[in-house]
Amino acid sequence: MNDPITYAENGSSGHDDEKGARLLSINIGLCRTLDIGRASEGLTVESAIRKRSVSSASEGAAIEVQKLGLAGDEHADLSVHGGLDKAVYLYPFEHYPWWQQRRIEADAPEAGKPLAFGSLGENLTTQGLLETDLWIGDTLLIGQVRLRVEAPRNPCFKLNAVMGYRKAVKHMYLSGFAGVYLSVLQTGFIRAGARIELVPGSRQESVSNILAWRRARAHREP
Repeated sequence: MNDPITYAENGSSGHDDEKGARLLSINIGLCRTLDIGRASEGLTVESAIRKRSVSSASEGAAIEVQKLGLAGDEHADLSVHGGLDKAVYLYPFEHYPWWQQRRIEADAPEAGKPLAFGSLGENLTTQGLLETDLWIGDTLLIGQVRLRVEAPRNPCFKLNAVMGYRKAVKHMYLSGFAGVYLSVLQTGFIRAGARIELVPGSRQESVSNILAWRRARAHREP
């Protein structure tokens, strides 16, 4: 497959700003045994990367956002998700069709089934808010909750396992479709369907620039 073209490279944000950003789904996961055979043959690890939706448009339950993440969401490996700077993981729904196609091309298990909310391991599935819109230090307001953009995701081998094929991690680096980690500045409750307000920070370092550096490094690796 040719290297994917990103929104950052072709100058399009991929969404209509007039519609505004909103929260499609809130997802949590429990630590369970994850078969990582697609990444390292015959091995298993404990992981909470498999998320399930607990608040969506059809069932907009209020979910508490705490300083260390969403109520009920567990973190198995704090080096990749969890702690104050990675308390919440946000992922744009706009990238879901792209991942669906990569899974079909890789003949991943159940590749023909639509990806469910939380399939990328995210806590917040959003629409109208892409990596190209964000800078480190920007604030996202969802009702009374305030979240700070800390860094784009740096995926680990567990993404290969949940996506069902071995090159998922490299594809995330090459595409720039990484999502972002958020810290919690103000706790509170949020519901799916809520609007997301973006408040710019000092705007000294863009998420796009970080992703471009990672993409260049991934191109050099086998």
